[in-house]
Amino acid sequence: MEENFVDFIKIFCKSGNGGSGCVHFHRDKNIIRGGPDGGSGGKGGNIIVKGNSHIHTFVHLKYHRHWIAKSGFPGKKNNITGANGKNLFIEVPVGTIIKDINQKIIVEIIKNLQEKILFEGGKGGKGNAFFKNSKFQSPHYAQPGIKTTGNWITLELKILADVGLIGFPNTGKSTLLSTLTKAKPKIGNYSFTTKRPHLGIVFMNNYHSFILADIPGIIEKASQGKGLGHRFLRHVERNSVLLFLISSETKNKKEEYIILLNELKKFNPNLLYKKRLLAISKSDLTCLKKRKKIKDVFFSLGENIVFISSFTGEGLITLKNKLWNSINDDSSSL
Repeated sequence: MEENFVDFIKIFCKSGNGGSGCVHFHRDKNIIRGGPDGGSGGKGGNIIVKGNSHIHTFVHLKYHRHWIAKSGFPGKKNNITGANGKNLFIEVPVGTIIKDINQKIIVEIIKNLQEKILFEGGKGGKGNAFFKNSKFQSPHYAQPGIKTTGNWITLELKILADVGLIGFPNTGKSTLLSTLTKAKPKIGNYSFTTKRPHLGIVFMNNYHSFILADIPGIIEKASQGKGLGHRFLRHVERNSVLLFLISSETKNKKEEYIILLNELKKFNPNLLYKKRLLAISKSDLTCLKKRKKIKDVFFSLGENIVFISSFTGEGLITLKNKLWNSINDDSSSL
Protein backbone atom coordinates (compact mmCIF):
# COMPACT_ATOMS: atom_id res chain seq x y z
CA MET A 1 0.00 0.00 0.00
CA GLU A 2 1.31 3.42 -0.98
CA GLU A 3 0.44 4.96 2.39
CA ASN A 4 2.87 2.52 3.99
CA PHE A 5 5.80 4.40 2.47
CA VAL A 6 6.81 7.06 5.01
CA ASP A 7 10.03 8.95 4.28
CA PHE A 8 9.66 11.87 6.69
CA ILE A 9 8.55 11.75 10.31
CA LYS A 10 8.84 13.60 13.61
CA ILE A 11 9.23 11.68 16.87
CA PHE A 12 9.72 12.46 20.56
CA CYS A 13 12.68 10.97 22.41
CA LYS A 14 13.59 10.99 26.09
CA SER A 15 16.48 9.12 27.64
CA GLY A 16 16.06 7.60 31.10
CA ASN A 17 16.49 9.55 34.34
CA GLY A 18 19.32 8.63 36.64
CA GLY A 19 18.36 6.61 39.72
CA SER A 20 18.50 8.33 43.09
CA GLY A 21 21.17 7.56 45.64
CA CYS A 22 20.23 5.72 48.83
CA VAL A 23 20.43 7.00 52.42
CA HIS A 24 21.02 4.05 54.68
CA PHE A 25 23.11 3.08 57.69
CA HIS A 26 24.48 -0.33 58.38
CA ARG A 27 22.50 -2.27 60.96
CA ASP A 28 23.59 -5.47 62.70
CA LYS A 29 22.78 -7.06 66.02
CA ASN A 30 26.41 -6.74 67.04
CA ILE A 31 26.80 -3.18 65.77
CA ILE A 32 25.00 -0.39 67.62
CA ARG A 33 25.81 2.51 65.30
CA GLY A 34 26.82 1.37 61.83
CA GLY A 35 28.23 3.69 59.22
CA PRO A 36 26.52 4.85 56.01
CA ASP A 37 26.16 2.17 53.35
CA GLY A 38 23.68 3.68 50.89
CA GLY A 39 24.53 2.80 47.28
CA SER A 40 24.42 5.04 44.23
CA GLY A 41 21.61 5.06 41.69
CA GLY A 42 21.88 3.45 38.28
CA LYS A 43 22.35 5.30 35.02
CA GLY A 44 19.31 6.01 32.83
CA GLY A 45 18.94 4.22 29.51
CA ASN A 46 20.29 5.82 26.33
CA ILE A 47 18.30 6.52 23.18
CA ILE A 48 20.26 4.86 20.37
CA VAL A 49 19.54 4.92 16.65
CA LYS A 50 20.59 1.90 14.59
CA GLY A 51 20.70 1.34 10.83
CA ASN A 52 18.79 -1.63 9.44
CA SER A 53 19.18 -2.47 5.74
CA HIS A 54 15.99 -4.58 5.85
CA ILE A 55 13.85 -1.51 6.62
CA HIS A 56 13.01 0.87 3.77
CA THR A 57 10.51 3.25 5.34
CA PHE A 58 9.48 4.86 8.64
CA VAL A 59 6.10 3.16 8.68
CA HIS A 60 7.05 1.31 11.90
CA LEU A 61 7.38 4.73 13.59
CA LYS A 62 4.09 6.10 12.27
CA TYR A 63 2.09 4.92 15.29
CA HIS A 64 4.97 4.93 17.74
CA ARG A 65 5.95 8.60 18.01
CA HIS A 66 7.13 8.64 21.65
CA TRP A 67 10.32 6.81 22.60
CA ILE A 68 11.12 6.95 26.32
CA ALA A 69 13.96 4.91 27.79
CA LYS A 70 13.82 3.30 31.23
CA SER A 71 15.19 5.22 34.21
CA GLY A 72 17.99 3.92 36.39
CA PHE A 73 16.99 2.13 39.58
CA PRO A 74 17.66 3.65 43.04
CA GLY A 75 20.67 2.60 45.04
CA LYS A 76 20.25 0.08 47.87
CA LYS A 77 21.69 -0.65 51.28
CA ASN A 78 24.99 -2.51 51.66
CA ASN A 79 26.56 -0.21 49.03
CA ILE A 80 24.60 -1.81 46.22
CA THR A 81 24.41 0.34 43.09
CA GLY A 82 21.04 0.43 41.39
CA ALA A 83 20.65 -1.27 38.02
CA ASN A 84 21.04 0.83 34.89
CA GLY A 85 17.99 1.60 32.80
CA LYS A 86 17.73 -0.42 29.61
CA ASN A 87 18.92 1.31 26.45
CA LEU A 88 16.24 1.97 23.84
CA PHE A 89 17.10 1.25 20.18
CA ILE A 90 15.32 2.94 17.28
CA GLU A 91 15.91 1.07 14.04
CA VAL A 92 15.87 3.18 10.88
CA PRO A 93 16.54 2.58 7.16
CA VAL A 94 20.00 3.10 5.76
CA GLY A 95 20.04 6.60 4.31
CA THR A 96 18.28 8.26 7.25
CA ILE A 97 19.18 11.82 8.24
CA ILE A 98 18.31 12.80 11.83
CA LYS A 99 17.90 16.45 12.74
CA ASP A 100 17.17 18.29 15.97
CA ILE A 101 14.34 20.76 16.52
CA ASN A 102 16.47 23.51 14.91
CA GLN A 103 17.00 21.36 11.79
CA LYS A 104 20.65 20.82 12.62
CA ILE A 105 21.90 17.42 11.50
CA ILE A 106 22.66 15.13 14.43
CA VAL A 107 23.74 12.08 12.44
CA GLU A 108 23.38 10.40 9.06
CA ILE A 109 22.93 6.65 9.04
CA ILE A 110 24.67 5.37 5.91
CA LYS A 111 25.63 1.81 6.92
CA ASN A 112 23.80 -1.28 8.10
CA LEU A 113 24.10 -1.80 11.88
CA GLN A 114 25.61 1.68 12.32
CA GLU A 115 24.77 2.95 15.80
CA LYS A 116 24.71 6.41 17.31
CA ILE A 117 23.69 7.52 20.80
CA LEU A 118 21.19 10.31 20.26
CA PHE A 119 20.54 11.11 23.92
CA GLU A 120 22.53 9.94 26.93
CA GLY A 121 20.71 8.67 29.98
CA GLY A 122 21.03 10.66 33.21
CA LYS A 123 23.74 9.74 35.71
CA GLY A 124 22.70 8.09 38.92
CA GLY A 125 22.95 10.03 42.18
CA LYS A 126 25.58 9.15 44.77
CA GLY A 127 24.45 7.32 47.91
CA ASN A 128 25.29 8.60 51.38
CA ALA A 129 28.22 6.17 51.63
CA PHE A 130 29.99 8.26 49.00
CA PHE A 131 29.88 11.39 51.19
CA LYS A 132 31.40 9.87 54.32
CA ASN A 133 34.69 11.49 55.37
CA SER A 134 36.66 12.31 58.50
CA LYS A 135 34.43 15.29 59.32
CA PHE A 136 31.09 13.81 58.34
CA GLN A 137 30.92 10.28 59.62
CA SER A 138 27.17 9.93 59.20
CA PRO A 139 25.89 11.93 56.20
CA HIS A 140 22.11 11.87 56.04
CA TYR A 141 21.79 12.88 52.43
CA ALA A 142 22.25 11.44 48.96
CA GLN A 143 22.08 12.83 45.46
CA PRO A 144 18.97 12.53 43.33
CA GLY A 145 19.57 11.11 39.86
CA ILE A 146 19.97 13.55 36.98
CA LYS A 147 16.68 14.18 35.24
CA THR A 148 16.65 14.23 31.44
CA THR A 149 14.47 16.30 29.14
CA GLY A 150 12.58 15.10 26.11
CA ASN A 151 13.42 16.25 22.58
CA TRP A 152 11.56 16.23 19.27
CA ILE A 153 13.65 15.11 16.32
CA THR A 154 12.91 14.72 12.62
CA LEU A 155 13.88 11.72 10.53
CA GLU A 156 14.28 12.19 6.80
CA LEU A 157 14.99 9.34 4.41
CA LYS A 158 17.18 9.74 1.34
CA ILE A 159 17.36 6.42 -0.44
CA LEU A 160 20.87 5.21 -1.15
CA ALA A 161 20.89 4.20 -4.81
CA ASP A 162 23.57 4.39 -7.50
CA VAL A 163 21.27 5.55 -10.29
CA GLY A 164 18.11 7.65 -10.06
CA LEU A 165 15.46 7.59 -12.79
CA ILE A 166 14.18 11.05 -13.73
CA GLY A 167 11.31 11.72 -16.11
CA PHE A 168 7.77 12.85 -16.70
CA PRO A 169 4.94 10.52 -15.71
CA ASN A 170 4.20 7.64 -18.08
CA THR A 171 7.57 7.69 -19.87
CA GLY A 172 8.32 4.03 -19.10
CA LYS A 173 10.38 4.43 -15.92
CA SER A 174 8.58 1.70 -13.99
CA THR A 175 8.63 -0.62 -16.99
CA LEU A 176 12.38 -0.09 -17.37
CA LEU A 177 12.94 -0.78 -13.68
CA SER A 178 10.95 -4.01 -13.85
CA THR A 179 12.82 -5.06 -17.01
CA LEU A 180 16.33 -4.42 -15.67
CA THR A 181 15.64 -5.69 -12.14
CA LYS A 182 13.30 -7.99 -10.24
CA ALA A 183 11.39 -5.06 -8.80
CA LYS A 184 7.64 -5.08 -9.41
CA PRO A 185 6.42 -1.46 -9.38
CA LYS A 186 2.87 -0.64 -10.40
CA ILE A 187 2.64 -0.13 -14.17
CA GLY A 188 -0.27 1.51 -15.96
CA ASN A 189 -1.07 3.61 -19.00
CA TYR A 190 -1.91 6.72 -17.00
CA SER A 191 -0.04 9.43 -15.12
CA PHE A 192 1.37 8.97 -11.60
CA THR A 193 1.09 5.21 -11.37
CA THR A 194 4.27 5.53 -9.26
CA LYS A 195 3.47 7.28 -5.99
CA ARG A 196 6.53 6.20 -4.02
CA PRO A 197 10.16 5.40 -4.84
CA HIS A 198 10.99 1.86 -5.93
CA LEU A 199 14.38 0.18 -5.80
CA GLY A 200 15.84 -2.62 -7.87
CA ILE A 201 19.23 -4.30 -8.27
CA VAL A 202 20.72 -4.39 -11.77
CA PHE A 203 23.07 -7.36 -12.20
CA MET A 204 25.99 -7.22 -14.62
CA ASN A 205 27.58 -10.19 -16.43
CA ASN A 206 30.67 -10.07 -14.21
CA TYR A 207 28.67 -10.64 -11.00
CA HIS A 208 28.76 -6.95 -10.16
CA SER A 209 25.58 -5.00 -9.56
CA PHE A 210 24.21 -1.53 -8.89
CA ILE A 211 21.02 -0.13 -7.41
CA LEU A 212 18.48 1.66 -9.59
CA ALA A 213 15.79 3.89 -8.05
CA ASP A 214 12.56 4.99 -9.73
CA ILE A 215 10.89 8.05 -8.23
CA PRO A 216 7.45 9.45 -9.08
CA GLY A 217 7.26 11.46 -12.27
CA ILE A 218 8.12 15.15 -12.34
CA ILE A 219 6.07 17.68 -14.29
CA GLU A 220 6.42 21.38 -14.99
CA LYS A 221 5.80 23.57 -11.91
CA ALA A 222 6.46 20.66 -9.58
CA SER A 223 8.35 23.18 -7.46
CA GLN A 224 5.00 24.95 -6.96
CA GLY A 225 3.35 21.76 -5.77
CA LYS A 226 1.93 20.57 -9.07
CA GLY A 227 1.52 16.81 -9.43
CA LEU A 228 3.41 15.16 -6.58
CA GLY A 229 5.66 18.22 -6.34
CA HIS A 230 9.24 17.91 -5.14
CA ARG A 231 8.39 15.61 -2.26
CA PHE A 232 10.47 12.68 -3.51
CA LEU A 233 13.36 14.54 -5.13
CA ARG A 234 15.39 14.31 -1.93
CA HIS A 235 15.95 10.66 -2.81
CA VAL A 236 18.05 11.49 -5.89
CA GLU A 237 20.42 13.74 -3.92
CA ARG A 238 22.55 10.71 -3.03
CA ASN A 239 22.51 9.10 -6.47
CA SER A 240 25.83 8.91 -8.31
CA VAL A 241 24.20 9.11 -11.74
CA LEU A 242 20.88 10.52 -12.94
CA LEU A 243 19.21 8.66 -15.79
CA PHE A 244 16.79 10.94 -17.67
CA LEU A 245 14.07 9.11 -19.55
CA ILE A 246 12.08 10.75 -22.34
CA SER A 247 9.48 8.88 -24.34
CA SER A 248 9.82 8.69 -28.13
CA GLU A 249 6.11 9.58 -28.22
CA THR A 250 6.77 13.01 -26.70
CA LYS A 251 6.23 15.77 -29.27
CA ASN A 252 8.77 18.27 -27.94
CA LYS A 253 11.55 16.22 -26.36
CA LYS A 254 13.98 19.12 -26.00
CA GLU A 255 11.43 21.19 -24.10
CA GLU A 256 10.61 18.28 -21.79
CA TYR A 257 14.29 17.72 -21.02
CA ILE A 258 14.83 21.41 -20.22
CA ILE A 259 11.77 21.40 -17.94
CA LEU A 260 13.21 18.44 -16.02
CA LEU A 261 16.57 20.21 -15.62
CA ASN A 262 14.87 23.41 -14.44
CA GLU A 263 12.78 21.56 -11.84
CA LEU A 264 15.89 19.85 -10.49
CA LYS A 265 17.66 23.21 -10.36
CA LYS A 266 14.80 24.77 -8.37
CA PHE A 267 14.97 21.92 -5.87
CA ASN A 268 18.76 21.73 -5.55
CA PRO A 269 21.16 23.36 -8.08
CA ASN A 270 23.85 20.84 -7.16
CA LEU A 271 21.84 18.10 -8.84
CA LEU A 272 22.80 19.54 -12.22
CA TYR A 273 26.46 18.79 -11.48
CA LYS A 274 25.83 15.07 -11.14
CA LYS A 275 26.75 12.73 -13.97
CA ARG A 276 23.74 12.04 -16.14
CA LEU A 277 22.65 9.98 -19.09
CA LEU A 278 19.71 10.58 -21.40
CA ALA A 279 17.72 7.66 -22.77
CA ILE A 280 14.86 7.72 -25.28
CA SER A 281 12.34 5.09 -24.23
CA LYS A 282 9.84 3.20 -26.40
CA SER A 283 12.32 3.46 -29.28
CA ASP A 284 10.62 0.52 -31.03
CA LEU A 285 7.97 3.07 -32.04
CA THR A 286 10.44 5.23 -34.00
CA CYS A 287 11.97 4.95 -37.48
CA LEU A 288 15.59 5.66 -38.45
CA LYS A 289 14.71 9.06 -39.91
CA LYS A 290 13.02 10.18 -36.69
CA ARG A 291 15.93 8.89 -34.60
CA LYS A 292 18.37 11.00 -36.58
CA LYS A 293 16.28 14.11 -35.89
CA ILE A 294 16.21 13.29 -32.16
CA LYS A 295 19.99 12.78 -32.12
CA ASP A 296 20.56 16.13 -33.84
CA VAL A 297 18.32 17.93 -31.32
CA PHE A 298 20.20 16.65 -28.29
CA PHE A 299 23.61 16.84 -29.95
CA SER A 300 23.04 20.60 -30.14
CA LEU A 301 22.64 20.53 -26.34
CA GLY A 302 25.86 18.56 -25.92
CA GLU A 303 24.00 15.44 -24.84
CA ASN A 304 24.66 11.92 -26.06
CA ILE A 305 21.60 9.70 -25.99
CA VAL A 306 20.76 6.02 -25.92
CA PHE A 307 17.72 4.56 -27.66
CA ILE A 308 16.09 1.83 -25.59
CA SER A 309 13.00 -0.33 -25.62
CA SER A 310 11.86 -2.27 -22.59
CA PHE A 311 9.50 -4.17 -24.92
CA THR A 312 12.09 -5.47 -27.41
CA GLY A 313 15.19 -5.17 -25.19
CA GLU A 314 16.93 -2.84 -27.65
CA GLY A 315 19.73 -0.78 -26.14
CA LEU A 316 19.36 -2.19 -22.61
CA ILE A 317 22.80 -3.83 -22.53
CA THR A 318 24.40 -0.62 -23.81
CA LEU A 319 22.48 1.35 -21.18
CA LYS A 320 23.60 -0.95 -18.36
CA ASN A 321 27.24 -0.75 -19.43
CA LYS A 322 27.19 3.04 -19.72
CA LEU A 323 25.63 3.38 -16.27
CA TRP A 324 28.09 0.93 -14.72
CA ASN A 325 31.09 2.70 -16.24
CA SER A 326 29.85 6.07 -15.05
CA ILE A 327 29.24 4.85 -11.51
CA ASN A 328 32.70 3.35 -11.16
CA ASP A 329 34.85 5.77 -13.12
CA ASP A 330 35.03 9.35 -11.87
CA SER A 331 36.67 10.43 -15.11
CA SER A 332 34.15 8.65 -17.35
CA SER A 333 32.20 10.64 -19.84
CA LEU A 334 28.69 9.71 -20.84
